[in-house]
Amino acid sequence: MTAVLDTPVRGNAGPVSSPRDPHAYVLADQWSKLVGLLMRDYPFDSMMAERVLGQAVAYVITAMENKGHRLGMGPGRIVDIGVHAIMLDTKAFFALCEKYNGGEYLHHVPLVEMKGDGSVARTAELLACAGWDVDGPLWAADSSQCTPCRPGEDGH
Repeated sequence: MTAVLDTPVRGNAGPVSSPRDPHAYVLADQWSKLVGLLMRDYPFDSMMAERVLGQAVAYVITAMENKGHRLGMGPGRIVDIGVHAIMLDTKAFFALCEKYNGGEYLHHVPLVEMKGDGSVARTAELLACAGWDVDGPLWAADSSQCTPCRPGEDGH
Protein backbone atom coordinates (compact mmCIF):
# COMPACT_ATOMS: atom_id res chain seq x y z
CA MET A 1 0.00 0.00 0.00
CA THR A 2 1.17 3.51 -0.73
CA ALA A 3 -0.28 6.59 0.86
CA VAL A 4 0.29 10.28 0.51
CA LEU A 5 -0.71 12.05 3.68
CA ASP A 6 -1.68 15.70 3.77
CA THR A 7 -1.28 15.69 7.55
CA PRO A 8 1.79 14.20 9.20
CA VAL A 9 1.16 11.27 11.49
CA ARG A 10 2.65 11.71 14.93
CA GLY A 11 3.94 8.86 16.99
CA ASN A 12 7.00 7.28 18.43
CA ALA A 13 7.96 5.43 15.29
CA GLY A 14 11.36 3.83 15.57
CA PRO A 15 13.39 2.16 12.91
CA VAL A 16 11.57 -0.29 10.66
CA SER A 17 13.28 -3.16 12.48
CA SER A 18 11.72 -2.21 15.81
CA PRO A 19 7.99 -1.48 15.53
CA ARG A 20 6.03 -0.08 18.43
CA ASP A 21 4.77 -2.68 20.90
CA PRO A 22 1.08 -2.44 21.89
CA HIS A 23 1.90 -4.21 25.17
CA ALA A 24 3.88 -1.12 26.22
CA TYR A 25 0.66 0.91 26.40
CA VAL A 26 -1.49 -1.46 28.48
CA LEU A 27 -0.60 -2.93 31.86
CA ALA A 28 -0.01 -6.70 31.75
CA ASP A 29 -2.98 -7.56 33.96
CA GLN A 30 -5.27 -5.33 31.89
CA TRP A 31 -3.96 -6.91 28.68
CA SER A 32 -4.76 -10.37 30.04
CA LYS A 33 -8.21 -9.23 31.12
CA LEU A 34 -8.98 -7.79 27.66
CA VAL A 35 -7.78 -10.95 25.92
CA GLY A 36 -10.03 -12.96 28.25
CA LEU A 37 -13.01 -10.73 27.50
CA LEU A 38 -12.46 -11.06 23.76
CA MET A 39 -12.29 -14.85 24.10
CA ARG A 40 -15.40 -14.86 26.30
CA ASP A 41 -17.52 -12.71 23.99
CA TYR A 42 -16.29 -13.75 20.52
CA PRO A 43 -15.23 -17.00 18.88
CA PHE A 44 -11.55 -16.06 19.27
CA ASP A 45 -8.78 -18.30 20.51
CA SER A 46 -6.01 -16.61 22.49
CA MET A 47 -3.91 -15.97 19.39
CA MET A 48 -6.73 -14.22 17.53
CA ALA A 49 -7.70 -12.23 20.64
CA GLU A 50 -4.07 -11.06 20.99
CA ARG A 51 -3.95 -10.01 17.32
CA VAL A 52 -7.23 -8.08 17.52
CA LEU A 53 -6.24 -6.39 20.77
CA GLY A 54 -2.82 -5.40 19.48
CA GLN A 55 -4.30 -3.71 16.42
CA ALA A 56 -6.98 -2.04 18.54
CA VAL A 57 -4.36 -0.59 20.90
CA ALA A 58 -2.36 0.68 17.91
CA TYR A 59 -5.51 2.29 16.53
CA VAL A 60 -6.57 3.94 19.80
CA ILE A 61 -3.10 5.27 20.62
CA THR A 62 -2.58 6.61 17.08
CA ALA A 63 -5.96 8.33 17.22
CA MET A 64 -5.02 9.93 20.52
CA GLU A 65 -1.60 11.03 19.29
CA ASN A 66 -3.19 12.70 16.29
CA LYS A 67 -5.96 14.53 18.11
CA GLY A 68 -7.11 17.55 16.17
CA HIS A 69 -5.69 16.41 12.84
CA ARG A 70 -9.07 15.06 11.72
CA LEU A 71 -7.54 12.14 9.85
CA GLY A 72 -10.88 10.36 9.51
CA MET A 73 -9.51 7.14 10.97
CA GLY A 74 -11.77 4.12 11.24
CA PRO A 75 -11.21 0.46 11.97
CA GLY A 76 -12.93 -2.34 10.12
CA ARG A 77 -15.37 -4.59 11.93
CA ILE A 78 -12.74 -7.01 13.25
CA VAL A 79 -10.40 -4.41 14.77
CA ASP A 80 -13.44 -2.49 16.02
CA ILE A 81 -14.27 -5.46 18.26
CA GLY A 82 -10.96 -4.88 20.07
CA VAL A 83 -11.52 -1.13 20.23
CA HIS A 84 -14.88 -1.70 21.90
CA ALA A 85 -13.34 -4.12 24.40
CA ILE A 86 -10.82 -1.43 25.37
CA MET A 87 -13.46 1.30 25.65
CA LEU A 88 -15.97 -0.78 27.61
CA ASP A 89 -13.62 -1.11 30.59
CA THR A 90 -14.18 2.56 31.27
CA LYS A 91 -11.80 3.01 34.21
CA ALA A 92 -8.91 1.41 32.33
CA PHE A 93 -9.85 3.30 29.16
CA PHE A 94 -9.96 6.61 30.97
CA ALA A 95 -6.49 5.87 32.38
CA LEU A 96 -5.28 5.50 28.77
CA CYS A 97 -6.98 8.79 27.91
CA GLU A 98 -5.33 10.48 30.89
CA LYS A 99 -1.89 9.29 29.85
CA TYR A 100 -2.04 9.48 26.05
CA ASN A 101 -4.85 11.90 25.21
CA GLY A 102 -4.03 14.84 27.46
CA GLY A 103 -6.64 13.81 30.00
CA GLU A 104 -9.48 14.13 27.50
CA TYR A 105 -11.84 11.24 26.87
CA LEU A 106 -11.68 9.81 23.34
CA HIS A 107 -15.35 9.66 22.45
CA HIS A 108 -17.06 6.91 20.49
CA VAL A 109 -19.24 8.33 17.72
CA PRO A 110 -20.62 5.50 15.57
CA LEU A 111 -22.83 5.79 12.54
CA VAL A 112 -25.80 3.55 11.86
CA GLU A 113 -24.82 3.34 8.20
CA MET A 114 -21.47 1.88 7.28
CA LYS A 115 -19.32 4.07 5.05
CA GLY A 116 -17.29 2.58 2.23
CA ASP A 117 -14.88 5.42 1.64
CA GLY A 118 -11.53 3.65 1.90
CA SER A 119 -10.92 4.87 5.44
CA VAL A 120 -10.16 1.36 6.75
CA ALA A 121 -7.27 0.88 4.31
CA ARG A 122 -6.06 4.44 4.94
CA THR A 123 -6.15 3.84 8.68
CA ALA A 124 -3.96 0.75 8.32
CA GLU A 125 -1.51 2.88 6.33
CA LEU A 126 -1.58 5.57 9.03
CA LEU A 127 -0.76 2.98 11.69
CA ALA A 128 2.20 1.75 9.65
CA CYS A 129 3.41 5.34 9.20
CA ALA A 130 3.16 5.81 12.98
CA GLY A 131 5.52 2.86 13.50
CA TRP A 132 3.15 0.00 14.29
CA ASP A 133 3.28 -3.48 12.84
CA VAL A 134 0.04 -3.75 10.87
CA ASP A 135 -1.65 -7.15 10.88
CA GLY A 136 -2.60 -7.06 7.21
CA PRO A 137 -5.23 -9.80 7.19
CA LEU A 138 -7.21 -8.15 10.00
CA TRP A 139 -7.37 -4.88 8.07
CA ALA A 140 -7.71 -6.39 4.59
CA ALA A 141 -10.83 -8.29 5.65
CA ASP A 142 -12.68 -4.95 5.74
CA SER A 143 -10.50 -2.60 3.73
CA SER A 144 -12.75 -2.55 0.70
CA GLN A 145 -15.87 -2.55 2.81
CA CYS A 146 -16.55 0.07 5.41
CA THR A 147 -16.18 1.48 8.86
CA PRO A 148 -18.88 2.52 11.31
CA CYS A 149 -17.08 5.66 12.47
CA ARG A 150 -18.32 9.14 11.71
CA PRO A 151 -16.34 10.95 8.99
CA GLY A 152 -13.93 13.61 10.18
CA GLU A 153 -13.70 12.41 13.76
CA ASP A 154 -10.35 12.45 15.52
CA GLY A 155 -10.66 8.87 16.58
CA HIS A 156 -13.45 6.51 17.19
